[in-house]
Formats: sequence, C-alpha cells, structure tokens
Amino acid sequence: MSSSGIDMAPKVGSPLIGDRPSLTSGWWQRNWWVGAVVCAALLGMIYYDALAFMVSVWVDDENYGHGFFVPFISLFLVWAKREKLRAMQPQGSWWGLSLILVGLALYGLGELGTLYTLLHLSFWFVLVGLCWAALGGNILRELSFPLLYLLTMIPLPQFLLQGLSGQLQLLSSMLGVGCLQVIGVTAFRDGNVIDLGPIQLQVVEACSGLRYLFPLMSLSLLCAYLFQAPMWKRIVVFLSSMPIAILLNGFRIGVIGVLVEWFGGGAAEGFLHLFEGWVIFLMSLAILALVIWGLSRIGSACGRPSFSDLLSLPSGSGTLVQPGAVRPSSLTEALPAPLFCAVGLLLSLAVASPYLVSREEIVPARQAFLNFPMQVQQWQGSAFPLEKEYIETLRFDDYLLADYRLADGVPVNFYVAYYLSQRKGQSAHSPRTCIPGGGWEITSLRTLEVPTNDAATASLHVNRLVIQKADAKQIVYYWFKQRDRVLANEYLVKFFLVWDALAKQRTDGALIRLTASVQPGHDEEEADRILAAFTKAANPLMNRYVPD
Repeated sequence: MSSSGIDMAPKVGSPLIGDRPSLTSGWWQRNWWVGAVVCAALLGMIYYDALAFMVSVWVDDENYGHGFFVPFISLFLVWAKREKLRAMQPQGSWWGLSLILVGLALYGLGELGTLYTLLHLSFWFVLVGLCWAALGGNILRELSFPLLYLLTMIPLPQFLLQGLSGQLQLLSSMLGVGCLQVIGVTAFRDGNVIDLGPIQLQVVEACSGLRYLFPLMSLSLLCAYLFQAPMWKRIVVFLSSMPIAILLNGFRIGVIGVLVEWFGGGAAEGFLHLFEGWVIFLMSLAILALVIWGLSRIGSACGRPSFSDLLSLPSGSGTLVQPGAVRPSSLTEALPAPLFCAVGLLLSLAVASPYLVSREEIVPARQAFLNFPMQVQQWQGSAFPLEKEYIETLRFDDYLLADYRLADGVPVNFYVAYYLSQRKGQSAHSPRTCIPGGGWEITSLRTLEVPTNDAATASLHVNRLVIQKADAKQIVYYWFKQRDRVLANEYLVKFFLVWDALAKQRTDGALIRLTASVQPGHDEEEADRILAAFTKAANPLMNRYVPD
C-alpha cells in the first residue's frame, strides 16, 4: 500500500513489472530457450569427438555401462526441482566465466596433448560455468548435485584404470581362494591364477570387479543424496559401496570355482557366467539397501520409517512464491551479460578448435624392431612373439621380446613396447601393474643410476624392482624413453606427454624393461651386474628404434 492508500502493486498474473518481462512470460521463455539451444549447439560442435569417444567407452567397456543413465538421472533431478527453480530469480554471474576459462584451458591441453580425460573434464567445467554465468550462484547451488553427478560418467585415465584393475584382480583372486578354502575346496593362488588341480581359473581384467564397483559407487552416491539423514550417514552409504563391490566380486569368483569344480570349465563362461554376474550385482543392491535401512535405525526415535521415506528428494533451499504471484525482478530486457560473454568465448573456441583438432603429430623415422640385432656385442639373442591377447591389451605399434645371454650366462629378458602416438587412451602399461598379475610379488622398489656407453647419456635413471614367486627371485629394470627424455617417474611421463605434444607435436615413446633371475646360491648383486652390463651394451642401439 502506498501512503495515499492506493495499491500500487501489479495485478496478479500481469506479464510486466516495471515495464520488464517476467521470467514466466512467453518473451522470456523464448529468449532463454534460444540461449540454451545456442549453447548446446556450440558445445556439440566443440566437444563432438570427445563426447562420441565417451559414448563408445560406455558401449564397449562394461565398467562404464552405467554412463548411459547418468545424464538422464541428472536431468530428472533437475526436473524434480522445477517448481523451486521457477520461483528463483536468474541473475547471472561473472564468476561463471572463470570456470569456463578453466574449461577452455583444459580443452587446449586435452587436444594438443591428445588426452580424452582432460577434454571430458573441460566439457564439465564449461557446462557448470555456463549455468553459473546464466543463472547465478543461488540457482547453481540448487543444481550442484545434478551437475556433480555428471562426473560419474567420465571414464578414468587409462593409466589409472590399469593400476586399479591390477590391484583389484589380485584382491579378487585372494578373496575367491579364501571362499573356496572356507567351504573345503582345495585351491591355491598363483598371482591371478586360481589352481583347482585339474583346472586353472585365470582372473582376467574383466573379473577385477570394476564393472560392479563403478556402477555401485554411482548408484550409492545417488542414494546418499536422496537419503534423508545426517551427512555422516550419507558418507557411510557412499563409502560402503566399495567394500560391498569388492567382497561380492571375490565371493562371485569363489562361486565360479565351486561350479567349475562340480560341473567343469563350462561354468566359467557363456550365459551362466553372465547370469552369475547379474545375480551378484542384484545382491550388492540388496546389501546397499540394508545398509541404508540399518543407518536409519541408528538414533531414530520415529518408529520404523518406510523405505520411500528414507529416500526422497531433498527439500533444499530457495524461496517459494504463491501460485500465480509475480516476484520482483531485476532482470533487464536482455539475457544476462555474463552469458553473452560466455557464448562469445565458446564461439571463439568453435572457430579455433578445427586448428587444434587437425594439428598433426610428427612421427619420426625409425627402424622396426624386426631388424633389431640378435647379436649385441658378446650377447646372443633369440626373439619370440607375444601372445595375441597381450598384444590386444597392450596396444603398442611395435615391440621386441627376446632373451639375450653371454656364453653359459644368465639370460636377460629384453622387452620394448613402442608407441608411434600415445594419443587419447593409448599408452605404455606400467610393469608395476602388470607384474603382480603373473603371480610375482614386488618385494622392493627403488630407482638407481645405470652407467652407459652412450656419449650423449652418461647414465640412465631407471626403476629397479625385486620380484619373487615362491623360491624364484628376479631383478627388473625398467624406464620410459619418451622422445629425447629417459624417465623413471610415470607421472612425469604423462606431464611431458602433454608438454611435448604442445612444443614438439610428438607423443611417441617406449617402455623398456630388462629382467634377470637371481640364481640359487647367488645374491642380487650378480643379477644387477648382468643387467647393468646388457644395458650398457644395448642402450647405444636404441635411438635407431626409439628416436630422440
């Protein structure tokens, strides 16, 4: 009411407030929809290859099959908040541009360094930045979980996935053997191989448990969000998914061992194997539900709440208005200025991105390992091929696998995996993740300097592993030759991969590994001496096959 007693408030349902359109008017709806379509089109143009790769991973890799559902779940969570969001006022924020700039920087590094993970993170940062720039901080807070949940659809970098998968394979093998021994089945473990006597089970990468772990973590995160309980209980719900997935995968391997013991090797493959997987996953969901129910009973004084009461959409924050009422608006007749700047940044990137995408790598001239000499000074070698399954897993472009020995001496196993282009998703597998799968235990790991005969390199900085299986012991040297660098640190390998892609337009490189046995009655120093001597003899030849 004004001082004169005349009601100056606008009529309920009026489309105008102070000659400005309300957000619910058709004019504003059309403009916001146009802005959304323009942003979506620009994102599609810029990130088409990265998003297509991510979808292909969802299709081909069962570890990430849940990725198809994540965007729809996030959209549903946003739709469920539609009334609350309508009652909030979009104000835009210049802070959104900071996230977009971070995303654009990641895009440049991802394209030039040919790393898909950086491109996927770039897409997420840009998407969140657009929401912040267009809608402002208050609405972004309401959308925070749906946006964060999108991160669960992004595949891990290959080198992290390899390490995690290798450790879970070993753990699953141990749990599986434990289950078999508890029920009286004679079983022994040799690395990832379970020995049942007449039959041996290989716990391959597909049985590592990741295909349970990743979907269950994604689902438990959603349940934790919907769980109407204190924060500590929600954290417990999410964290419980990890032991549930790991333990049940070990139990599954034990069940397969029992079925193989009773019905033969056919029980470990085909439809029955797939059916067992689905049963175990449903069991994991049931256990997760029991965890939520059990936590709800702790400190509860309200009887027995129904499960639908435990899992419901949070009320959140945000000021609601009465139906039909028109809230005050500070919006101008244009979309928020930060959004226009964000669109300008995306448009600039869309114009520049073809240059980044079409940037060709330089592939240096080199000799194939087929021509590597089998006589290296006094060392006589004999090459042999890798099995097809290892070639498909390692995905190198060229390789050498040979045993070299002096007369009546201990042989040195010499392995080199060369990559013409360590592009998105293709890189050397670390021996630290591969060696345990063969039943070997790493008992020591350190770095050391090995002298060479190469005039350009006085010494090599290499990783030295001591590995043991039963009474057998071996010494392993390995390092990475990446362009003109010799590196032992695997994280530096990734850093210089991006750096050299930017500075040299090259991502080629190789893993070099030498292995020698510690003979009975001899000490480790003897094997070290043999490895150092072969390194000194072979290193001067490497530049022909792994060029600087």
